[in-house]
Amino acid sequence: MAYATSNPPRLIAQSVGAAGGALWWYTSTDAATVVRFTGYITDGFDLGMKVGDVVMGVDSDASPVAVQMYIVTSVATDGAADLSDGTAITATDTD
Repeated sequence: MAYATSNPPRLIAQSVGAAGGALWWYTSTDAATVVRFTGYITDGFDLGMKVGDVVMGVDSDASPVAVQMYIVTSVATDGAADLSDGTAITATDTD
């Protein structure tokens, strides 16, 4: 699956100032290895993403559901946002 502007990352916590630090939530069926590539998010500039923002990415197609935490590393004026490789957030449910 590819990124769709009809399902953009949602801003869930805003930062004061211009240095990044906002928190975004993004859910899709795409794996982290796809989402982290430059240009996957094609409208990052228009959304207001800034370098240093944090994106929580949820792969809703994984079993169990996988969560990745990314940092926005660049945003081009043409819209493309680049995310860091990310850090997996895992949960163990032994019951």
